[in-house]
Amino acid sequence: MTTTTMTTIYHVHRWKQQQQKFASITAYDAAFARLFTEQGIKVMLVGDSLGMTMQGHASTLPVTLDDIIYHTRCVRRGAPYCLLLADMPFMSYATPAQAFDSASALMRAGANMVKLEGGAWLADTVSALTERAVPVCGHLGLTPQSVNIFGGYKIHGRDPTSAEQLLTDALALEHAGAQLLVLECVPVALAERVTQALAISVIGIGAGAVTDGQILVMHDALGITGSSSPSFSNNFLSAGGDLAAAVRCYVQEVEAGRFPTTEHSFHS
Repeated sequence: MTTTTMTTIYHVHRWKQQQQKFASITAYDAAFARLFTEQGIKVMLVGDSLGMTMQGHASTLPVTLDDIIYHTRCVRRGAPYCLLLADMPFMSYATPAQAFDSASALMRAGANMVKLEGGAWLADTVSALTERAVPVCGHLGLTPQSVNIFGGYKIHGRDPTSAEQLLTDALALEHAGAQLLVLECVPVALAERVTQALAISVIGIGAGAVTDGQILVMHDALGITGSSSPSFSNNFLSAGGDLAAAVRCYVQEVEAGRFPTTEHSFHS
């Protein structure tokens, strides 16, 4: 299933138009990136989740730009043809100038797109990055870098006011030039509204099966996080087989619309 054709944002846009669901996953090294490619995953994220999964921190906040750069280089070597997103870590885009420096470093390391957490307040930064040939993926809902503001990892958009604000933020990011949006831990009904309202593809994590694509942290998808695995995830390795079979099952379940199920979703 390995491809030698580069996956681009054009392909992701076309998948939405064709209502073709797709699976994506976080990756941090060359070996797993190669495995994911071989099993049909064409979109990967070097997430600041590595702070918790790889480094053992209690949050993503300690992750540095150099950490993301290092892992981006590793993943790119293992998956040279995937569409590779890289997280902009905490306080690496506090100002547009800082965002330019951070994004340019990540793009030089092999990323095709950078991901930023935040709503309409980021519109100017998203617009400026896009004008400078840096594709941007937004991230709304549960934004882990804001854990200290939110007081923990909580579901977002359950009340009408916050739901409307999230939709407004999503539209503002798209208008500013964002070409993808990650939507994390929101009720299914809100995820569906956002997905239908946007022309760009929406990738869900804890947002139900209504989004255009899905993403999971690789450690959750493979059951490595054990009892701390979030309720919206699934251990695809538990059914037996090997790592390759587990990843292949994840891809097939997402593409067929069988994952996530109601059990893996949140409701108002």
